[in-house]
Amino acid sequence: MSSDLLVDLHDDLGGDDSPSAALDQLKLVQDKQWPPDDPVSLSKSASDIKSLGGTSHLPWDDPFYDIARHQIVEVAGDDNFGRKVIVFNACRMPPQHQLDHHKLLMYLKQTLDKYVESDYTLIYFHHGLTSENKPSLSWLRDAYREFDRKYKKNIKALYIVHPTMLIRTILILFKPLISFKFGRKINYINYLSELEEIVKCDQLVIPNRVREYDDKIRLSLKPSVVPGPISPPRSPPLPFQQFGVPLSALGHKAADSEGIPLVMRDTIGFLQENGLKTEGIFRRSANVSLVKEIKQKYNSGEEVSFSQLDDVHLAAVILKMFLRELPEPLLTYQLYNDIVNFHNVDTESQAERIRNMLTSLPEENYASLRFVIQFLAQVSAESEVNKMTNANLAVVFGPNLLWGQDASMTLSAIGPINNFTRILLDLHQENLFVASQ
Repeated sequence: MSSDLLVDLHDDLGGDDSPSAALDQLKLVQDKQWPPDDPVSLSKSASDIKSLGGTSHLPWDDPFYDIARHQIVEVAGDDNFGRKVIVFNACRMPPQHQLDHHKLLMYLKQTLDKYVESDYTLIYFHHGLTSENKPSLSWLRDAYREFDRKYKKNIKALYIVHPTMLIRTILILFKPLISFKFGRKINYINYLSELEEIVKCDQLVIPNRVREYDDKIRLSLKPSVVPGPISPPRSPPLPFQQFGVPLSALGHKAADSEGIPLVMRDTIGFLQENGLKTEGIFRRSANVSLVKEIKQKYNSGEEVSFSQLDDVHLAAVILKMFLRELPEPLLTYQLYNDIVNFHNVDTESQAERIRNMLTSLPEENYASLRFVIQFLAQVSAESEVNKMTNANLAVVFGPNLLWGQDASMTLSAIGPINNFTRILLDLHQENLFVASQ
């Protein structure tokens, strides 16, 4: 099948043996009917950009500012299996002559550098790639070669959303370059609803053009084959449910006298005894079926013994998943703006400001946050062995401790949230948490 497609492609293009010529002559759908999604045009000034909500997480004088402002590359917290999610939006790529593709490659590498030591997932939204903004085949070849083993080792999956014949053909052309192991990580996603198995779509900043295109192709299907909604309605909580339940409702569901939920006590207790010296703790994912099984056991009221399972990374993933699935983040929506703008607080005033912020938390949030931070300080104390410094832990836990009310995560928010989490860990010995509220 693949070889036949290549022969047909070769004949259709006049028999030119050059893959670059093949890509240049491939017909791409222009999608002129779709309005631009990115609110930032190249003619806008820095003040215009800021007024639109700060589309870049970088200051205007950063060498990568002109790339970052397009929001082509985003980071969206963790997927359903505890892996960092990196998103690439083709529709946000400006025309070729307005984008330095080499600089885009360097920016992508710089972004990945913060996460490649952890297991991660890459999601590529293909819709919106046109003949005007597509990179050359030589650039794609150089990009694949540029991403050496450091980047490929821990990528667990590459999901190509809304694949076209173009992208399938490109992958066929690249088959001699792609290793068998990496090739097995490539998955096609035809509809956004299929992403829910991998990551909660609410936490992704999916471009409007992509959502509209997904609606269009869903409507074109026969009613019998139309996929379900992106976010199915929530089911009523089970009597013993632990995941996705407000902390305030967990007080009678096996929380201890301080209000620490059962899942947090089980995972942290096991990790304190068995995981503090594990290199890369919180950076590895776990067996997908086991993660689902453990979650189901907790929600059914069954006992879970991590000692019997003897898997540090499984317990670590379950802890992060529990925090991420809280209906409201541990640090609460109320503190979101204060935390995102915390970089404006003087260093000398940070500890006192944090104390004041934390005392405004509900009692159960306060107790659980203190429990987590004290544990993470223990992890960091062993960083020479486990390689998890305060900065590394902040990258892992920041998006699991706080997110916006729309649940979506962007680099412009993740950076300040991670920074605040690092400061929490740096200052944990300065009595940020009093004995009781």
